[in-house]
Amino acid sequence: MVGLLDVGQTNNDNTEDEATSSVEAIANNNDFQGPITTRFPPEPNGYLHLGHAKAVSFNFAVARAFQGGNGRCHMRLDDTNPTKEDEEYVQSILEDVRWIQQGLEPFTAADDTDKEGPWYGNVRKTSDYFQLIYDAAVYLIKTGDAFVDELTAEEMREYRGTLTEPGKESPWRDRSVEENLTLFEKMKNGEFENGRYALRAKIDMSSPNLNMRDPVIYRIKHESHQATGDDWCIYPMYDFSHPIADAVEGITHSLCTLEFEDHRPLYDWTAERVLKADLVSCQPRQIEFSRLNLKYTVLSKRKLIKLVEDKYVTGWDDPRMPTLSGVRRRGMPPAAIRLFCERMGISKSDSNIDFTIMEDCAREVLDDESPRAFAILDPLKVTIKNWDDSTKEDFGVPRHPKKNELGERTVPFGKNVYIERSDFFDLEGPEGLSNGGRAPKGFKRLLPGGKVRLKYAYVISCDEIVRDPETNEPTELVCTLYPETRAGVTPEGEARVKGIIQWVEASTAAKVQVMQYDRLFKVEEPGKDS
Repeated sequence: MVGLLDVGQTNNDNTEDEATSSVEAIANNNDFQGPITTRFPPEPNGYLHLGHAKAVSFNFAVARAFQGGNGRCHMRLDDTNPTKEDEEYVQSILEDVRWIQQGLEPFTAADDTDKEGPWYGNVRKTSDYFQLIYDAAVYLIKTGDAFVDELTAEEMREYRGTLTEPGKESPWRDRSVEENLTLFEKMKNGEFENGRYALRAKIDMSSPNLNMRDPVIYRIKHESHQATGDDWCIYPMYDFSHPIADAVEGITHSLCTLEFEDHRPLYDWTAERVLKADLVSCQPRQIEFSRLNLKYTVLSKRKLIKLVEDKYVTGWDDPRMPTLSGVRRRGMPPAAIRLFCERMGISKSDSNIDFTIMEDCAREVLDDESPRAFAILDPLKVTIKNWDDSTKEDFGVPRHPKKNELGERTVPFGKNVYIERSDFFDLEGPEGLSNGGRAPKGFKRLLPGGKVRLKYAYVISCDEIVRDPETNEPTELVCTLYPETRAGVTPEGEARVKGIIQWVEASTAAKVQVMQYDRLFKVEEPGKDS
């Protein structure tokens, strides 16, 4: 859409502090020694979305609540699956975290050799700990807590059992420690093809929690890794690597969404054993919170990838997308996203939030920090018949109605101005006929023969309508201006004109392109029934 914008607008970037009751609850329940340490650990297999914004905001806010006691938040990339990961995603994730935390105090560390963001220390990667994670797997084999299995993926599913029936133990569950160590070493050395063997934890095939039924903790993948290249051809599973990486970094609060609640026993099982092996010096605690769900969009990375790959959108940063790069391109300020996350709060109950709540947060932040300008999206020409053609008059207009410190901008006024088409109701045209020749209830703007005030300028009345001969739509309004009403004045004895509309002077207005975007989907819960 092409619109008209008056010149002279400037920008001002204000941010606000975060504080949530959930942060205060953790602050009042500190059972840990040493600094409270959180982390944001996304997998670099896609762009961050609004659900990640909640996780970023919560992890950073908890750490900031303890900043006086050296609280800290780590940035870690969970790069354990080279099949789906890419350097493009790595860079986009870091850029998005910097953006969402823009304007807030960063964490600082003595070893910040390549400080590039608001997190504590350098960017960390799970791949930094591949050797230690491998050593942890060897330890589990030696203690009889892991074994190398030959079942195929399909056979493992069959052996796993159901929620109502226990699973069956693998025929290879009781291999000797020596044989398991030999096979695992050969797996690491690349002597087997993908899928030939897998390392599984030996826990309990009759556990009511399916995640505890001898889960796979290492698989063979002959693929180059975006960080380690071809150094490894076996990679740890997330449920195994995650608690180890948390423990290595001294994470005290491993904050994650409710989908990982059933994974917590495996998290604790792993963390306890690597601590016992003296591979780490602490045991982190996993705490779950509800994930963010928004109406009229999807926050599934898998579904977002499909939208991009099938070209339903122009890319990850399409302004209709719920990705952070998308909402940033849409014009959403980071403080608005943080305010939205704060207002949604932290709970154990999933909910589906209306998209308009986030838009309201954007309006609130923008209302506070944004200088004002007149913009006309659907211009209707107004000619002032009692104004000299060559005369221009300047009006001093406040840049912000509530912040005098921002000063004023100068807006020119002349014989021809544009107003918004929707600010004129054509009683004699198609819209008037469809409404019985009456104005809509509560309409206070311009009518044929009526008056309206041009904001900060004069009152005008509509005397004549120039129409398109084919459509009968108004193309120009010929109006009379009342000089005695300048700058908001109502002459004594006259009734105050209630309607006030914005405008731009025709010869000086800047033509701009305005991109207007609605929701991504037409239905409230896309994919619910599919």
